[in-house]
Amino acid sequence: MTALAPEMPLWTPPVTRRFGVAMGMHASPYSGELLRAMRAAAARTGCDLVLADTRDVVSEEAAVVRALGADRLDGVLLVPAPGDDAVINGLVRTGVPTVLVDRIAGRNDVDQVGSENIQAVSALVQHLAGRRHRRIAMITGEEGATVSEERALGYRLGIGRAGLRFNSELVACGMSSPGGAARAAARLLDGWPSPSAIVVGGESMLIGVQWEAHRRGIRIGSELAVVGYGDMEWARTVSPAVTTMAQPIAEIGRKAVELLLSRVTDGSRRPEAVRLAPRFLHGASCGC
Repeated sequence: MTALAPEMPLWTPPVTRRFGVAMGMHASPYSGELLRAMRAAAARTGCDLVLADTRDVVSEEAAVVRALGADRLDGVLLVPAPGDDAVINGLVRTGVPTVLVDRIAGRNDVDQVGSENIQAVSALVQHLAGRRHRRIAMITGEEGATVSEERALGYRLGIGRAGLRFNSELVACGMSSPGGAARAAARLLDGWPSPSAIVVGGESMLIGVQWEAHRRGIRIGSELAVVGYGDMEWARTVSPAVTTMAQPIAEIGRKAVELLLSRVTDGSRRPEAVRLAPRFLHGASCGC
């Protein structure tokens, strides 16, 4: 009798469904974590995943979704590339079971799962206002993206709840990139009077804000409060650590697979848009 190695599984559940995953593998700092979460959730339910890298570009997204369709898969988990909704429209029109993951779109005809944005950013603004900041600026993400619009709305909501007056001069678009955020931070800091606190609407943009503050010799935490949206490992190791709202990435991946299984089982079910609450991670970047 041959002994089995301890790490060898005694039984592997049969594959009952095959789902395609279309996403930009390097589009965000947590793409790898999101994929691992979806794979783990799929494995637990006996499903197999086929990965296609969209490079976060609409034209590439269209090509890989067509390739996945030719592979006769049971459904698609799509992290939409920013820009045109043509790929989503095509999936919905042809009835392909689809779940949009992480990046919520402004529509109600397809299942979606992502982080809650409005209340989360409002809470960041109110946290800063509680530290007696009155000139609180916001660096928004790429224009036209639903996530960016929701986080900007959360900023305005927080400003109102804090009893402050909204000032459009304290809002700048960082284009969801480090370079764009650095330029946006420079414009805000060149204003007079300059903001005492900045809310950054995305993890990649935090890098640009950190860089611009360092270039100007501004000490984050003591001279400028900075808070952001995202869960980046580096943000917890820099000094000062960054106060952020951290997306529940593992939960998003698990829920996305559950929604797709539910859609495949019951195609007549009304589409759901699931918003999962982020976690408040406190650091010293907000000055407290």
